[in-house]
Amino acid sequence: MHHFLVTFTVPEELRSLLRSNQREGYAAIFACGSETIRDVGSATRSLKGCELGFFGVLHTWGRDPTVYHPHVHFVVPGGGVNKKLDRWQQTAENFLFDHGTACRVYKAKFADHLRELGLYDQVDASVWKKKWIVDIRAVGDGRSVLKYLAPYVHRVAISDNRIVSVDEKTVTFRYTPSKSRQSKTRSVSGHQFVGGFAQHVLPSRLQKIRYYGWMSPNSGISPEEVRWLLAIALGWAFTLMLASPVPPRRKKSLCKECGGELRAVLVTDSLGHALYSRPPPYRDTG
Repeated sequence: MHHFLVTFTVPEELRSLLRSNQREGYAAIFACGSETIRDVGSATRSLKGCELGFFGVLHTWGRDPTVYHPHVHFVVPGGGVNKKLDRWQQTAENFLFDHGTACRVYKAKFADHLRELGLYDQVDASVWKKKWIVDIRAVGDGRSVLKYLAPYVHRVAISDNRIVSVDEKTVTFRYTPSKSRQSKTRSVSGHQFVGGFAQHVLPSRLQKIRYYGWMSPNSGISPEEVRWLLAIALGWAFTLMLASPVPPRRKKSLCKECGGELRAVLVTDSLGHALYSRPPPYRDTG
């Protein structure tokens, strides 16, 4: 089963606003991103009439842990459950839905969300004129994405083995720049390092992994039903139509003397009481 990784973030101009309103800001990315997947997906021909199921994971850092970069990765299977037709509908392996439409819908939803929160007026008007980024990638069976996301679920922004040195004034650490495989070192003041690290501490009890559609615990579609519909769609399950079984013939009891068929005419218990009886078959002796 093929999957897609859909990532939603915000323009750099909005990061300070989200950092000051983390609980509301992170909820906005989750809500607007998931609604965009749901709405744009259901309007796509291959997914029309379907309920999608997916989950999202919140990240607040990138390659450089001192940079605040909030974003949510959504892992989306390439298909959905059509409840009306009771079947699984698949997308093409390299196309989930239109990228441009997703960008426009997400930006509009985020603007509406900020209006509801009373934060819209704190955003520079130029933000709404620029193109927002939504990244959609086909990721095969999804195993590589799960392997990538899993360590970040309970990992902090920077691990001890990336810290090269610490002195009274500076902290030097290793990082790998974006679009590069070669690691570099960077030195920052202790105050800057602690401040950069602290901005990734999430609000208390914030749920950083969230499930939607048929993956949600509140969905009326059970995981077993999804597995069954998917198995049928992929040709892993078959329905066998068999004719009505013919009952096996009972073996006849034959008389040792004459070879005729023996029939029970009386069944008794250990005390001689009749449990079953019927008259013997008529025999014409005339």
